[in-house]
Amino acid sequence: MSTVTAAELARVNAELGRDAAGLTAWALGLGQRSIVTTNFRPFEAVILHLVTRVQPDVPVVWMDNGYNTEATYRFADEVTKQLGLNLRIYLPRRSRAHREAVEGATPALDDPRHAAFTEEVKLEPFARALRETAPQVWFTALRATDTAVRAQMEPVSINPDGLIKVAPLLHWTSKDLHEYCKAHGLPNNFDYVDPTKGEDNRECGLHLAH
Repeated sequence: MSTVTAAELARVNAELGRDAAGLTAWALGLGQRSIVTTNFRPFEAVILHLVTRVQPDVPVVWMDNGYNTEATYRFADEVTKQLGLNLRIYLPRRSRAHREAVEGATPALDDPRHAAFTEEVKLEPFARALRETAPQVWFTALRATDTAVRAQMEPVSINPDGLIKVAPLLHWTSKDLHEYCKAHGLPNNFDYVDPTKGEDNRECGLHLAH
């Protein structure tokens, strides 16, 4: 169970909800096991820089679905090297080649098999990551402008299992993120595709399940 009370949660969201650095420092200051997840999509270097400049060795969890672009893989290597990330890569139980040999190409969003595809390449690896890293604090780069679901979220929330989910960039705009990257000399990547979403404003299921 989380050690953060409802009153503390409300206070932090009110006082630090739009202060990304302050919110990050508060969450890491709890002294609990933390992780930051990434998919190396555009502007992901921002959350990684924010968290690792406070705690350099924080585990960085990447669910590599096997369907990323070449540019995304190069970006992942570049950011990992530049920031010295403690990167933990979680892969699906089957490789992309294995899955496609047996089941064919990625199912369309309206294909009944798409839910099973998402479970295999993203949700199961994340559940495995949570079991193995056993975090009490989870940093995520989700933003309110991403989807309707995320627009209703608070910067800090507590999952039913007690996991404290922290979204320091929830209220940031793309301009804010661009300026942060520029100010800190961070690389970026716009050649990114998530096969579990298909559409930019569609949830992949990870933040609905957790």
